[in-house]
Amino acid sequence: MTTPDVFARLRAAACDQGDGAAGESSDFDLNPEFRPQGIKLRPAGVLVPVIDTPRGPELILTKRSSALKHHPGQIAFPGGKVDPGDDGPVGAALREAHEEIGLDPANVEVLGTLPAHETVTSFNVTPVLARVRAEFTEVPEPGEVEEVFRVPFAHVSDPTRYQIQSRRWQGRSRSFFVVPYGPYYIWGATARMLRVLAERLA
Repeated sequence: MTTPDVFARLRAAACDQGDGAAGESSDFDLNPEFRPQGIKLRPAGVLVPVIDTPRGPELILTKRSSALKHHPGQIAFPGGKVDPGDDGPVGAALREAHEEIGLDPANVEVLGTLPAHETVTSFNVTPVLARVRAEFTEVPEPGEVEEVFRVPFAHVSDPTRYQIQSRRWQGRSRSFFVVPYGPYYIWGATARMLRVLAERLA
């Protein structure tokens, strides 16, 4: 598959074509018994940035600082909650990517969004599909981002790469999606959102 084909498929996979909330996912998909009731979700946006390289298209991800109180050391998209000055989840994703990895919004072509994802931390996260137009200097945000790294897009866009694993949480077994790559254990919300993308591309 050529690089232009990848970005054309990403644009086609976006949910801007009027399918609304169809295909929404959550951290509770495999564990519905854990879903709390009456929780007000806070809006957030994350960037799913894909860049063309001599090796082929690659997805840019971050490893969160191990010093953080919430989700230390986990693999994540750049992004965060929607602030009052943001233009919705897309604006939040672009702002946070600039702050977290040094990606200038002017260097980003937004291709569309994926269905929202509900997290165990009560966020309603909109994944924003994006093409990074040109190479840039990655600058991890001190105290927030431990590492910025890349994964071949062919790896995360292949539904057969995804597994379901389990671990004990609050005294009960909880299942989750994983899509490991080398030393990077991509799991939880990040893996679930990527699996939605892989399914839509397929």
